[in-house]
This record gives sequence, C-alpha cells and structure tokens, in this order.
Amino acid sequence: MGQIIRPAALKPGDLIGIVAPASAPSTQEKIDKGAEYLERLGYRVKLGKNVRAVRGYLAGSDEERAADINEMFADKKVKAIIAVRGGYGTPRILHLLNYSVIKRCPKILVGYSDLTALQLAIFKKTGLVTFSGPMSGVEMWNQIDPFTEEHFWSVVTATQKSGPVVNPDGIPLQTICKGKASGTLLGGNLSLISSILGTPFAPSFKYSILFMEEIEEECYRFDRMLCQLRLAGIFKEIKGILLGELTDVKASDKTKPYLTAEQVVDDYLGHLPIPVMRNLSYGHIPRKLTMPVGIEARMDTEAGTLEFLETAVV
Repeated sequence: MGQIIRPAALKPGDLIGIVAPASAPSTQEKIDKGAEYLERLGYRVKLGKNVRAVRGYLAGSDEERAADINEMFADKKVKAIIAVRGGYGTPRILHLLNYSVIKRCPKILVGYSDLTALQLAIFKKTGLVTFSGPMSGVEMWNQIDPFTEEHFWSVVTATQKSGPVVNPDGIPLQTICKGKASGTLLGGNLSLISSILGTPFAPSFKYSILFMEEIEEECYRFDRMLCQLRLAGIFKEIKGILLGELTDVKASDKTKPYLTAEQVVDDYLGHLPIPVMRNLSYGHIPRKLTMPVGIEARMDTEAGTLEFLETAVV
C-alpha cells in the first residue's frame, strides 16, 4: 500500500487552519464560533481566504475551495486543517489539489461525511493519515459532546497507543459475521466511497478494515451503493467491516414495497467470510469516535473489540 505518513501531533499554541471544501455553513456564526472554540483551547486559528464564499450548495467555486486546501498545506506554520462542515461537492475538487505539496508538508486533516472523498484521495495519492472526526462548524461551534471532544483530542495529540477503542455509554459492538482481522483502517461515508470507486482517487482496499456510515438515504439507494462495492470486488479484498450509524436510512413511503436497512445489510454483509461488526459509534451522531484513516487496526468479534494498533500522529 506504499509508505504511510503520520502527521505531527498537535501541541498547545499550534496554528489550525479552517477550510470549507464542501458546502457552506447555514450561518457565518458557525465559522466564527468554531474558531473561538479552538482559540479557547489555546490554539491559534487561520481562516481560509474563501471560507465564507457561497455558490449554491457549495462553499464557493471549485477553484476557491481547492485553493484554500492547497494554501493551508503549503503554509508551514499551519499544523492542522479542520473542515467547517461536509455537505456536497468535495469530489469536484480532487483533481485540483496539489498532492505533491500535501505529501511534502503532511499535517492533520479533519472532517467526515463529504470529506470522505478528500481523505481517501489524499491517502491514495500521498499515504497521509487523516481523521474522520468532528468539524468546526458542526460539532465544535456549539457545545460539542464531551465524549466526542475527549476522543478527538486524544487521537490528534497522543503519541502513545491507547488500547481498545471503546464506544460511549458502554454500547457494545454487535457481531454480524464472526472472526478476527487486522488491516489498514479505510472508509467513511458510503455515498462518497462508492462515488469515487473506479476513479484515480480511490485507494486500494486490499487488506483493509472498511468502516462505513450513512445518512438520509432511501433504502434502495443504500442497497445500490453496497451492491456497487460488491460488484467492484471490495468485499473480496478487505479483511473486515465495521458498520457505523445508519442515520435515517429508511423507506420514505411505506405504502409501497420496501426493504429495511437491516434487511439490506443482511443481504450484502450477513454472510461474508470475514468478520463484520455493527453498532460502531461513528457517523452523523453527536457522540462519536474519531476514526484515523490509514492506520493499522484490529477487530475481534469474540471479544467485541476494535483496537488501533498504532498512533495516528507522531
């Protein structure tokens, strides 16, 4: 899978860049309050030049959004980059990014949902570990959940292994298919994973543990995306699957014939010859784990555990 690059751990006083690679926040206040949250924790903040831009459902033009990411990676003073929010449009900028600069100036990159496409593309092109975690204009701007906050900051600041990764509130991981597996942790939002398959920006999923979540999809579309992964041979390449939250993945019109999300999951994942667990506290939920994209991890259905086998930062 090539050389993996882990970014430097965040330290007090470090400069954090804020960018909007996908959609604009519903109010500008979310940009400002997200920045204030980081400053209260003792970090300095640099806003992307185009972070307040709006173009329809996008946070500015493709060129503007890509320019902010390229500029943040090129700025040697910036130690981490956090997205304001997800939404739509990240795949539109993948061909505009300067991957040679990203590889030469590795740093922490944080986001989830639509950011999945960016994170997988960066891993494919550079081997840089990124972080599927809370965003400045979603969780950080207004009373971030304490569990989400604690897990995120421990992942991006700790240079020692933490042991098993534990869901909040003692929520157990549930076994769909039994087994143990180790592999590279890759994944994110299922819509975005499926949208870049077959493109130059999709990494190899061989020997990986695939983690997935989804939000607000009709069950037939959820079905179609899992089918695409199966037809692309992904389920034959990977070592295991971790299923996060399926938020509002349901049939909107129950007067017509439908399958439930649970039935769709069983059809595609219920009989695989690899370990599969669900109930991972990850996705579009307030209390969630931060998942480092690209580190080695181990899952064990017998113990009901997920473990990060290495730190995500150095």
